[in-house]
Amino acid sequence: MKILAMVILGFSILFGAVDINTADKEELMSLKGLGDKKAAAVIEYRAKDCFESVEGITKVKGIGKKFIEKNRDNLIASECKTK
Repeated sequence: MKILAMVILGFSILFGAVDINTADKEELMSLKGLGDKKAAAVIEYRAKDCFESVEGITKVKGIGKKFIEKNRDNLIASECKTK
């Protein structure tokens, strides 16, 4: 099962960007510089407030401008849905 998940994740990275408003933990961890704890922090943050733009991810503690520079081509922020 883990192998299948990794294959699917690999294809999603090759053919599409990671949506920081909808990505699961594994997808977020595929980004350069985003490990288990930071991926969990992104998910926790967006449960309260979605990201209006890619730059909004810097509101999460430990994620800064350098992270965006390294991953800009692989990041998107889908439209926020009202709760």
